[in-house]
Amino acid sequence: MKVLVTGATGKLGSKIVEVLLRKLPANDIAVSVRNPEKAQHLKEQGVDVRLGDFDRPETLDSAFQGIDRLLIISADGDNETRIRQHNHAVDAAKRAGVGFIAYTSLANASESGIFLAEVHRVTEAAIAATGIPYSFLRNNWYLENELGAIKASAAGAPWVTSAESGKVGWALQQDYAEAAAAVLAGEGHENSIYELSGNLLTQDELASTLADTIGKDVQVRHIDDAAYSDIMKGAGIPEFVLPILVGIQQGIREGHLEIVSNDFEKLLGRPATPVREALADLVKE
Repeated sequence: MKVLVTGATGKLGSKIVEVLLRKLPANDIAVSVRNPEKAQHLKEQGVDVRLGDFDRPETLDSAFQGIDRLLIISADGDNETRIRQHNHAVDAAKRAGVGFIAYTSLANASESGIFLAEVHRVTEAAIAATGIPYSFLRNNWYLENELGAIKASAAGAPWVTSAESGKVGWALQQDYAEAAAAVLAGEGHENSIYELSGNLLTQDELASTLADTIGKDVQVRHIDDAAYSDIMKGAGIPEFVLPILVGIQQGIREGHLEIVSNDFEKLLGRPATPVREALADLVKE
């Protein structure tokens, strides 16, 4: 069995490969990356490193040859770019005769109203249309996405949000990586959907847990979207990123990440790492 991970030098992809190396022989693992030089350390461990660029479909045709199980890690960029790139990967997987496709999706992607969901909804549909057995790994939200706010609050800044009382199933990238590796290396995951969500918390509850972790008060400032955008702009966030950040706050406020699930336990044999423990690790970074 040959397993391939796309985007394997990224933050999530590199963690997934690390876990796979503990589960499978290195020569059963392949990676597809835009810059093979960045994966030299994997090649030295016996991993099959292949050139694969989502904007160059011909490279994907060769990268996916002989692959039994493929993990497509969702790309970065605007919705149009991501949909185009994902379609290239899905089409190449079909041409190459890949036997199974896993895909890192988003919480409740088929129904969610959060603006990020369109990419995942379209990609899931494209994968299903190939007729290839699949597993959709619907990742809720990486706790690492809040690292800037965590560091700022630890330094005395307030926790700023326009998400009101919306809840999020935060979990560490490591937990999501271990879940993905379990699907790739395991059996019985054909045509499955996993809603991977940690314990649901509001912004206030996350900030309170952070305060307990660092041993100092964390003030929470609830503001509207316009004020949130202004503060992010003042913090140096590029103009084109601001609507994305505001859209995420809005999506949380509207409950689009409020997903209750025990699918982490199904795949890992344990719940996601407790947020208190996870925050303690992130604060040290």
